[in-house]
Amino acid sequence: MREDGQCGLVPPPTAPALSLPPAPFPWAGAAGAAGKMAVALRYVWPLLLCSPCLLIQIPEELMEPPVITEQSPRRLVVFPTDDISLKCEASGKPEVQFRWTWDGVHFKPEEELGVTVHQAAHSGSFTLTGNNSNFAQRFQGTYRCFASNRLGTAMSHEIRLVAEGAPKWPKETVKPVEVEEGEPVVLPCHPPLSAEPPRIYWMNSKILHIKQDERVTMGQNGNLYFANVLTTDNHSDYICHAHFLGARTIIQKEPIDLRVKATNSMIDRKPRLLFPTNSSSHLVALQGQPLVLECIAEGFPTPTIKWLRPSGPMPADRVTYQNYNKTLQLVNVGEEDDGEYRCLAENPLGTARHAYYVTVEAAPYWLHKPQSQLYGPGETARLDCQVQGRPQPEVTWRINGIPLKELSEDQKYWINPENALILSNVQPSDTMVTQCEARNRHGLLLANAYIYVVQLPTKILTPDNQTYLAVEGSTAYLLCKAFGAPVPSIQWLDEEGATVLQDERFFPYANGTLGIRDLQANDTARYFCQAANDQNNVTIVANLQVKDATQIMQGPRSAIEKKGSRVTFTCQASFDPSLKHSITWRRDGRDLQELGDSDKYFIEDGRLVIHSLDYSDQGNYSCVASTKLDVVESRAQLLVVGSPGPVPQLELSDHHLLKQSQVRLSWSPAEDHNAPIEKYDVEFEDKEMEPEKWYSLGKVPGNQTSTTLKLSPYIHYTFRVTAINKYGPGEPSPASETVVTPEAAPEKNPVDVRGEGNETNNMVITWKPLKWMDWNAPQVQYRVQWRPQGARGAAWQEQILSEPFLVVTNTSTFVPYEIKVQAVNSQGKGPEPHVTVGYSGEDFPQASPQLDGVEILNSSAVLVKWWPVDPAQVNGHLRGYNVTYWWEGSQRKHSKRHVHRGHVVVPANTTSAILSGLRPYSSYHLEVQAFNGRGAGPASEITFSTPEGVPGHPEALHLECQSDTSLLLHWQPPLSHNGVLTGYILSYHPLDEGGKEQLSFDLRDPELRMHNLTNLDPHLRYRFQLQATTKKGPGEAIVREGGTMALSGVPDFGNISATAGENYSIVSWVPREGRCNFGFHIRFKALGGEGKGGPWGGWRGAGGCLVLLLTPPPPCTEEKVDYLPSQYVSYNQSSYTQWDLQPDTDYEIHLLKEKMLLHQMAVKTNGTGRVRLPPAGFTTEGWFIGFVSAIILLLLILLILCFIKRSKGGKYSVKDKEDTQVDSEARPMKDETFGEYSDNEEKAFGSSQPSLNGDIKPLGSDDSLADYGGSVDVQFNEDGSFIGQYSGKKEKEAAGGNDSSGATSPINPTVTLE
Repeated sequence: MREDGQCGLVPPPTAPALSLPPAPFPWAGAAGAAGKMAVALRYVWPLLLCSPCLLIQIPEELMEPPVITEQSPRRLVVFPTDDISLKCEASGKPEVQFRWTWDGVHFKPEEELGVTVHQAAHSGSFTLTGNNSNFAQRFQGTYRCFASNRLGTAMSHEIRLVAEGAPKWPKETVKPVEVEEGEPVVLPCHPPLSAEPPRIYWMNSKILHIKQDERVTMGQNGNLYFANVLTTDNHSDYICHAHFLGARTIIQKEPIDLRVKATNSMIDRKPRLLFPTNSSSHLVALQGQPLVLECIAEGFPTPTIKWLRPSGPMPADRVTYQNYNKTLQLVNVGEEDDGEYRCLAENPLGTARHAYYVTVEAAPYWLHKPQSQLYGPGETARLDCQVQGRPQPEVTWRINGIPLKELSEDQKYWINPENALILSNVQPSDTMVTQCEARNRHGLLLANAYIYVVQLPTKILTPDNQTYLAVEGSTAYLLCKAFGAPVPSIQWLDEEGATVLQDERFFPYANGTLGIRDLQANDTARYFCQAANDQNNVTIVANLQVKDATQIMQGPRSAIEKKGSRVTFTCQASFDPSLKHSITWRRDGRDLQELGDSDKYFIEDGRLVIHSLDYSDQGNYSCVASTKLDVVESRAQLLVVGSPGPVPQLELSDHHLLKQSQVRLSWSPAEDHNAPIEKYDVEFEDKEMEPEKWYSLGKVPGNQTSTTLKLSPYIHYTFRVTAINKYGPGEPSPASETVVTPEAAPEKNPVDVRGEGNETNNMVITWKPLKWMDWNAPQVQYRVQWRPQGARGAAWQEQILSEPFLVVTNTSTFVPYEIKVQAVNSQGKGPEPHVTVGYSGEDFPQASPQLDGVEILNSSAVLVKWWPVDPAQVNGHLRGYNVTYWWEGSQRKHSKRHVHRGHVVVPANTTSAILSGLRPYSSYHLEVQAFNGRGAGPASEITFSTPEGVPGHPEALHLECQSDTSLLLHWQPPLSHNGVLTGYILSYHPLDEGGKEQLSFDLRDPELRMHNLTNLDPHLRYRFQLQATTKKGPGEAIVREGGTMALSGVPDFGNISATAGENYSIVSWVPREGRCNFGFHIRFKALGGEGKGGPWGGWRGAGGCLVLLLTPPPPCTEEKVDYLPSQYVSYNQSSYTQWDLQPDTDYEIHLLKEKMLLHQMAVKTNGTGRVRLPPAGFTTEGWFIGFVSAIILLLLILLILCFIKRSKGGKYSVKDKEDTQVDSEARPMKDETFGEYSDNEEKAFGSSQPSLNGDIKPLGSDDSLADYGGSVDVQFNEDGSFIGQYSGKKEKEAAGGNDSSGATSPINPTVTLE
């Protein structure tokens, strides 16, 4: 590669650049010298045109032979009023002279009347003016132009001038066309002949196009064809219009009156071809031109057209079907399109066919066109003229426009067998222009080429001292373009003057270029090109620099990836450090940057990432590492795999098998997407019965593309096929045509036949209706038969129904019946049905189970047993037993009654149940009932008591710091006493010293709620455990961990803040986790306000400040301070609200424990000014507030008692109430369901069979606490009264206030309902 890029340094097209040049030139012999001259001089003329930039001296006397630059087309069709211009322009030096021939006779246009000759230089064109039909026709013929100067004569091709008049339709009388309905008809057009065929349109008198379809169509000849006429075709204004584009004229034929006679019996006809009318045709198609074949048929029903090519496959990429498949158009015809083409016209009655035998021929075309060349004296000139065509063209030569046979014989030139013109020992006087002309019946070719013989001194066109860069291992080309006449000889020398051709890696070319293959680093040097002829000698220097070659160290690797995934290719390369380099990526030879999909491709640091792979992404990806000197490429193949593509086309055949409910389905193979197709899934849809619902007919192996399908009667089958490979199913194929199978009698009967009563005196017969695809007809009905079981010989009663149920009335209670259900349709009955036994309606059981006792298992579980009920008294199918129990009260004194129901359903074959989750030390009432599908019978009752158990864990154990060695423990009694509490056991041990034994205290007072622990280690953290006890022993423990005040350190008010309204302020803080609770005071002080008495209110002097600070206090000065009463607050309370503040006032807030200031902060209330509060009345006194609160509490208790009384509805038996509910809500039940029976008011059981050992939720909405709130997790005291709220969090708040709060206070009360 050269570095300067100057004009004239680019090698000509035949000169080597970076690609391998032609074979080296042989430098020996006379023939070699002549060849050198021919090759070198062929570049002279283009270089002369570039002489200004080459800055070389060109002889002024060098002339240019004539060259035709512009001419009229070979065929020129003109119409009246058209301007007629025949063009002929040529270049040459000296100036070119023009002459014309007309039909082979010399023609002088300047002497003709009405002809104007162009006076421009280099032009021999002329124009015919005043054109009319007679004038133009007078000049019709074949013209040829000749352009000459001293060096020879160039010749134009033949120009044929055709003049046409205005097109006219010959006058004719058009008779009405009469035809019967269903018959074919052809309406002729026959437009006037023209050199340029017109466009044909069929319209009516309203200028509306005649609608064309498979039945009505226009042929290529312009005629309008009807395959069969209908009464709707009856019109009197069928008009053929012809549009002549050249004449810019539209003419129309006389209207044709088509009269269609209606008939009641249109006879079906097999197809017959209206065009072409014979059985075969022979056509000649020209290579490179389109081929149009047409078949138009008549028949009833309207035939369809198909095209076949028996001699080979249709070229699908070049074939289109038009005019409703009646026209086949094949573009760019080639020799391979020779052969037979066949059209088939088909309807149900038969087939008509026509065979087109196509022969492909070609107008002459060039294989090797003669080229103009420069030669030196004494050389041999050769002009090749190789053409091809079908038939083979005839080739003739002319010299300066004169046929060779008309010239005197000269030994200098001859024509060889390859039609090449050869001139030997040429001299300057042999300069000439030659013409090679080839023609056959399809056309003519003409080429002008000159032979120019010149004598010039040697010139080297390549600049001197040019530098070339190349890389190791490549081939370098050092240019040395020289010309002269005779052709100069060229040799390459090294710096020592020796020839470089001694090294076999160095090789010369005919154009003077020196090639050096397999470059090495030591090839860097200066090389000398020497050119000489018999007139002079010239030398230039070429500098060669060899660089390191680019290498790809790690290239991309081929990959197989699934569609939708991503793939990463990597590329690492090494470059010469002195060269600018780059790494780019290509796909199938195109740069990825050119594809412009930035979301698809991510390129960075030698990596290519392709996201969301699709099948279109597969191909060859290459990493291209390049410098300006070399390009290295590494390729990898990407295959994208996935589920198959859609099956492109379906075809149904063997329609005659439909009578046997069979059809053959064929399809084209689907794209496998690089994974073999394993199978095809054949599906069908019935658009009449269930549109858009597809059913599978079966699978076909992947190597098959057809199958015979076994079909069911009377189904409108539309098929589709889906290909499946290991990646799953692909898209389904387009739907096939629809076929309908004939009707038949049913082949199946309904299943799941049942007989069950929903009343005591009936039986409902039900069955699963047949699917529509088993009907075998448009409709199906059911023949239902029944009779009592065991009544042999009794007649069957029957009914035929469309609905899938039948109600048999006036039956006895729970009587067995034999039942049969058979499908019937318009074609007959189904197979003989099976007999099913059903039962009439059930009634409530009449007997209650006999209890066998209650066995106490433990304090919270019992085992209940009973004897099976007599089947004769069940009045139906025994479904199971309902075991209902409820809590009647605790054995403790003063317990309050609260019904807590439990319900267990056991299957019919079980006569015992374990009731678990019972309350210890309680009385329960138990009922057992048998039930069937109708409902439950009478109950057996028993009462039992559970023994005393261990209590639950105490509630809300809190630790309150008293000092550095003592803690005060607060707790609440257990929610579940499970007996009589006898006291508490308190134990604790330090966490940091596991070796010390645990200390325990037995607290015998069950009413005790707090205990003070002293002598604790201030530096240890303890674990405290508290258990309540009954006579059965200690219960579950509640555990807390903590330490004394010393362990917690200085009280920490994390994230403390104060917000204010107009007359209040909220102080909030976040208690530190693990910090023990303690009490402190909050005091508000108004700054600059009036004094007010209180625990810390009044005047303060300099020597009597009561406020103790953690840091040394500032000197107290006498000031007026307004203190509000302080409030005692718990640390775990986390917030406090102070009311009765003045608006727009600054307050200082103190947090104090004993006399120590814990924290100090300031806040300002909102508002516009300070408001004096009115004097406090009796409504703010404590006694008044307490009095009003007591009255409200008393009213609340009275309302609760009234509500409970109303809910219980008086003193009546719970059993009676439940019986009433069961009777009113009784309903049949299924045999296999044991857990669906429950009180209808309760809805307490969600599963089909609750666990016999699980927790029993309370039943009976009238006696449940679910009406009080969101949860039914109700807790009871020993006496049965309920306490707390209705969620875990609320229970703790009710029992012990906030879980982390300390002692009670006016703003943090602790409320317990006993």
